[in-house]
Amino acid sequence: MTSLFSLSLLLSVALLSLSFLTTTISASQFTFHEATIESIHLAFAQSRLTSRQLVDFYLDQIQTLNPSLRCVLEVNPDALDQADEADRLRAAAAGGNGALGDLHGIPVLLKDSIGTDDKMNTSAGSYALLGARVARDAFVVERLRSAGAVILGKASMSEWYSLRSWEMPRGWCARGGQGLNPYMKSGNPCGSSSGSAIAVAANMVTVSLGTETDSSIICPADYNSVVGFKPTVGLTSRAGVILVSPRQDSIGPISRTVSDAVHVLDAIVGFDPRDEATGEAAEFIPMGGFKQFLREDGLNGKRLGIVRHPFSDFKGSTAASIFDQHLATFRNNGATLVDNLEIKNIDIILNPFQSGEMALLRAQFKHNLNEYLGGLSNSPVKSLAEVIAFNSDNPDLESMEEYNQDGLIAAEKTNILDEEVVKAEHMMKKLSEEGFEKLMKENKLDAMVTLGANAATIPAFGGYPALTVPAGYDDNGMPFGICFGGLKGSEAKLIEIAYSFEQATRMRKPPLSFSTEFHYQYYQ
Repeated sequence: MTSLFSLSLLLSVALLSLSFLTTTISASQFTFHEATIESIHLAFAQSRLTSRQLVDFYLDQIQTLNPSLRCVLEVNPDALDQADEADRLRAAAAGGNGALGDLHGIPVLLKDSIGTDDKMNTSAGSYALLGARVARDAFVVERLRSAGAVILGKASMSEWYSLRSWEMPRGWCARGGQGLNPYMKSGNPCGSSSGSAIAVAANMVTVSLGTETDSSIICPADYNSVVGFKPTVGLTSRAGVILVSPRQDSIGPISRTVSDAVHVLDAIVGFDPRDEATGEAAEFIPMGGFKQFLREDGLNGKRLGIVRHPFSDFKGSTAASIFDQHLATFRNNGATLVDNLEIKNIDIILNPFQSGEMALLRAQFKHNLNEYLGGLSNSPVKSLAEVIAFNSDNPDLESMEEYNQDGLIAAEKTNILDEEVVKAEHMMKKLSEEGFEKLMKENKLDAMVTLGANAATIPAFGGYPALTVPAGYDDNGMPFGICFGGLKGSEAKLIEIAYSFEQATRMRKPPLSFSTEFHYQYYQ
């Protein structure tokens, strides 16, 4: 199905990428596919690549792949101008007129819930916010612009973070339709940061930003064979981002390598007076940044807790076998494994209705969304109640009636002061303390290690960091990763562990080819 949005997106991309044919660089000089931040900067330094050429390449990729993958909602009409400015500043710096940052000239795609004070929308995938204007860039966007990054566009997402409806498939939103996994058409792209992960996996952008309340970075990164890094809550500011839960929400990078994720993380962390959580978390930011922990020997001396049940149960025998091979890699690289650990009340923790998480998130979402909408100008809606009414009044919009909005309606009936909500928060805190925290402390672990993405809920409960790295592909070609979780402020250890594992295994295999029948292949 083709919408007015799809046609306008294709037209805008076509207009922006007219210069692509005259700016390509031969494969012998620079490889666009799977390009890393470091390889891009090397090509910049050797005058074999410009930021404009790089942006042109990604615009061409979007024009070619997005009609099927549906992972980009908007291309930034100023992207090429930003690339040209980056090239101009690089030329000036080469003349001794200043140093440039690690993200200078690097294209970044933003999840559609991260506010930008420019010509693009920030809509959480919903038609209800088209045309609304934010008062200023989100803090993380300010940091990206200061670092010289090119804001390439807005990525699709599960509409309203999948809170629109419990029955809504992950990776779907009214504006973009159903996002697709680039490795297999029937594969779940997961969410809610689906577009951010799909675009990186399919080489439609260098890196992207996602947001996570519970699994929303880790799961799409895992399912699309990319790296996802969800930092400790407060390490990155949520100011200017459509918020679900102040106790759980975190902004983090999605990339093809651990190194790229760390480069982005270094650029976006920092204290922000508009987000009080950043005050406490600022103490976790090391002098010299996080890049110093990209160590190939990072597994040496680490103590890793292996939690198999129930996470290995979700995967087939091929994934479980590969997981065991990776455990041998950990040992061979100097790590001590504490195997077959179990988390108390794990079945309750993983059930959002039993744990109280759903009740808490719905109430916090309503409260925070109403506050966010009240700060917008030119917004068609000013409250969650008006969002619900907008959806009911506009069933003719593409796919609007395809899925109901029972989740939004349930959220509208809540109040953050309700006894059920207060009890839910206390219960979640207790579950976290008696489960994950006790596991980590009693076993003196540097990280918890699990197969796949389902364990992301565990660190999410306490606002703890998690990092997933591609770990293999099942018999059908569906990707899976290994998730590393740690206590608050343990980013340095997680980076050392994940980077060392990545360098020892190099398991990511990019989608190889695309056809109109949507048959992706992957390297064997």
